[in-house]
Amino acid sequence: MEMAKIGALPDGGCCRLALTDEDKAGRDLFLDWARQAGCKISVDSMGNIFANRAGRDDSLAPVVTGSHLDTQPHGGKFDGVYGVLAGLEVIRSLNDHGIVTEAPIEVTVWTNEEGSRFAPSMVGSGVFGGKFGLEEALAIEDSEGNTIGSELKRIGYAGDAPCGSRAFAAFFEAHIEQGPILEAEGKTIGVVTGAQAQRWLDVTLLGQDSHAGTTPMPMRKDAVFGLARIVVAIEDLASEFAPDAVCTVGEVAVSPNSRNTVAGCVDFTIDIRHPEEAPLGEMHRRVHAILEEVSDQYELGLNARDVATVPKINFDPGCMEAVREAALELGLPTRDILSGAGHDAMYIGNVAPVSMIFVP
Repeated sequence: MEMAKIGALPDGGCCRLALTDEDKAGRDLFLDWARQAGCKISVDSMGNIFANRAGRDDSLAPVVTGSHLDTQPHGGKFDGVYGVLAGLEVIRSLNDHGIVTEAPIEVTVWTNEEGSRFAPSMVGSGVFGGKFGLEEALAIEDSEGNTIGSELKRIGYAGDAPCGSRAFAAFFEAHIEQGPILEAEGKTIGVVTGAQAQRWLDVTLLGQDSHAGTTPMPMRKDAVFGLARIVVAIEDLASEFAPDAVCTVGEVAVSPNSRNTVAGCVDFTIDIRHPEEAPLGEMHRRVHAILEEVSDQYELGLNARDVATVPKINFDPGCMEAVREAALELGLPTRDILSGAGHDAMYIGNVAPVSMIFVP
C-alpha cells in the first residue's frame, strides 16, 4: 500500500490531483518500481508514461495495460491505481517465472484521467487517441490559471516523445467497478463491453448581491434560488429517462458566500449520462431548456458551456473474448457489464483494439 500513502486522507482515501506534487510523487514511485522490474521508460509530450518490457520480437507492437494515478479530491486508493499496479504485477510475475513473451508488454500511466483539477477528463489518453489536439490540451487551465503544459514542466513530466506516436497491438485496462453489481452478484470479473455516453456542462448564474434583511423577496435576483429550481428539474429529468439515465450537479460555488447576503453568482457543473446516444441528446437539449427557463423566471444572467462530449463506446469483441477465456481458464466467475464511468480505454479505442476488466 505504498502508493496509497501518497496523498493519504484520514478516512482512508487519497488526494493526488493531476500534476500536483502528490501526483509527481506517485509517478516517481511507479518509475522506481518499473525500472526495478527491468522496464524501459518513455514519457510523451502529454506526460503519459510507458514502461516497456522487451519481448522476443521487439519489432512487434506491444500488448498494453495500465490506467491512471491521479485521483479525485477525496478519491479511493484503488481507483486507477489498481490498473497500473496490476500491470506492473504482470511484468513482475513474468520475470519471476522467466517467461519471455513474443511481443513486448507495456504498462501505461495516463495523464489527468479524473478531470477534477483540469477539465475535461481523460485528457492524456484523449490526445493519444486523437480526441484532443496537443496544444489545446496543454493550454487547459485549472481554477488558479495554471495550465497542463506549465504544470507538466514544473513536475518534470513534459516528455519528448510525440503523443500518439506509439502503436498498440491491444490495450486492456483493469479497473475497480466503482459500483455494486459485481459484488452483489458474486462475480469476480466484469467483462466490460463498452461505456455509456456522457455530457458535461459548466454553468454560471448571475443575479445581484443584496442584503438578506432589507431586500423584499419579489425584488431579489437570487442565484441560489435559481440553482435550487434547476437541481430539482434535473433530478426530475433523470427520473423521466429512468432507469438508465443519471444526472449529477457535482460542484457548486456560491458568491459572495455570506450568511446574510443574497447570492449574486453561482457557478456549478452538470453531468448527464445514458447508455444510448439518442436519449442523451434529448436530455442534453432539455437541460439547456431548463437553464433558459429558470434564468428567465428569476431574471438571472446565464452562461452555459458544454465542456465535454463523450460518445457511447463499444469495445473490441476479440479483446472481450480474450478476457472471458482467461477468466474461464482460471475458474473466475464473470458477467458482461457496461461501464457507467469514463475511462482512458474509451479514447485508446480510437487507435487500438480495447477492452476493460472490472473487479469488485
